[in-house]
Amino acid sequence: MPPSPPSQVYVANGLDRAAHRRRDADWLARARSDPATRVVCLCELMVPMLGPDDTPVLHAPMLAELGRELAPDSIFLGERDGVAWFACEVGEQPLTTSRLVELRSVSLLLPADDAATAAYARALAHWHRGHRFCGHCGAATESSQGGHARHCPSCGRDNFPRIDPAVIVLVSHGDRCLLGRSPRFPPGMYSTLAGFVEPGESLEQTLRREVFEEVGVVLDEVAYRASQPWPFPQSLMLGFRATARATALTLDAEEIEDARWVARYELADPERRPLRLPNRDSIARFLIEEWLTEGR
Repeated sequence: MPPSPPSQVYVANGLDRAAHRRRDADWLARARSDPATRVVCLCELMVPMLGPDDTPVLHAPMLAELGRELAPDSIFLGERDGVAWFACEVGEQPLTTSRLVELRSVSLLLPADDAATAAYARALAHWHRGHRFCGHCGAATESSQGGHARHCPSCGRDNFPRIDPAVIVLVSHGDRCLLGRSPRFPPGMYSTLAGFVEPGESLEQTLRREVFEEVGVVLDEVAYRASQPWPFPQSLMLGFRATARATALTLDAEEIEDARWVARYELADPERRPLRLPNRDSIARFLIEEWLTEGR
């Protein structure tokens, strides 16, 4: 049997989101003062970690350890084994027992539930940062529904977390796949093609448009494969596979620095790859690894 492709990062989550609690103000108030409540304290969107550098775990101390109640604008994440979990942004590291890190620097080392919980907390914290004022009337908004909405007391509008849908596709032709390089990528790295969904587009229309615009390739068959939350800052990546009608390339120089067709055998051996693949926490790498397993 061929090996299975890697599992997706940021997807697993042992929390029950308990959406019915979000509008229960009395329950939330009690949970924000319950010593057993667990808290993920983010600072400048960095997440707190415990343990050795090579085997970190998410630090979510009990409220009793923090020694204070949570503010009303703290974000209710959900429940695990009957215990409430919250996230909050703090001005400085609250406990010297943990260290603050960028999530992507440790995501592949974390237990799956820790990576997903940290991504969930980070995404909501980032959304709150950018929606402190009403987009309709300009008045200051306030956190509501356990941190899953922001309410404008001036005009009465409720705003909810925004997710940007984006398609990402591995294009193949026979035993070769198409990988491109953006000028923003680290040296030597190539990845699958991707782009954001525009108003009035279906996902399939988006990926056909993006591939044609970026490399001039017309697609034949397309098939959905998987999705991944991507909290950097607030996207939902929708992964596809597609076959190309032909292999000639016409690059959009503003978007794609280089693109090439790469044979499966060239990518199969990590020691002999002619290019660097995207990190393993990305759905791009998932799509590539899935395609590679089919040739083994």
